[in-house]
Amino acid sequence: QLQLVESGGGLVQPGGSLRLSCAASGFTLDYYAIGWFRQAPGKEREGVSCVSRSGGRTNYANSVKGRFTISRDHAKNTVYLQMNSLKPEDTAVYYCAAVRSAFMCYNGAPITSQYPDWGQGTQVTVSS
Repeated sequence: QLQLVESGGGLVQPGGSLRLSCAASGFTLDYYAIGWFRQAPGKEREGVSCVSRSGGRTNYANSVKGRFTISRDHAKNTVYLQMNSLKPEDTAVYYCAAVRSAFMCYNGAPITSQYPDWGQGTQVTVSS
C-alpha cells in the first residue's frame, strides 16, 4: 500500500496563496502520475490538476486554470500544488492520488476512478 501524505493546507483570505505538498513514504514517485483532487462539503470529489510521471504533461480543471500550478520534484519525491488568487469556492479537503502509469494526464482534469492510491487529505479554507 502506497503512503501519500498531504500538507500545507490552512486558512487563507480570498486572494491569498497556499502551496500544498504531496510526499511519498517508502517508495519513489518516479513511476507514478499524480493527481490533485478536492471535495467540498456536500459535493462530489472532483479532479483539480494532474502531472505525468515525467513531469512533462500537466492539466487543470477549468475552474483553477491560470491560478493553480502543479509541479514535481523528483529529488524530493514530492509533488506540489501552488494555489494563487484563492476564492471562497476553493474551500475543500484536498487530496493527492497516484497511479503507476506513463499514459495519464493527457486531457483535462484527472478522473477520480483512475487513481487507486490516495492520501488522507488536507483542509483548505478560503474565508475573510
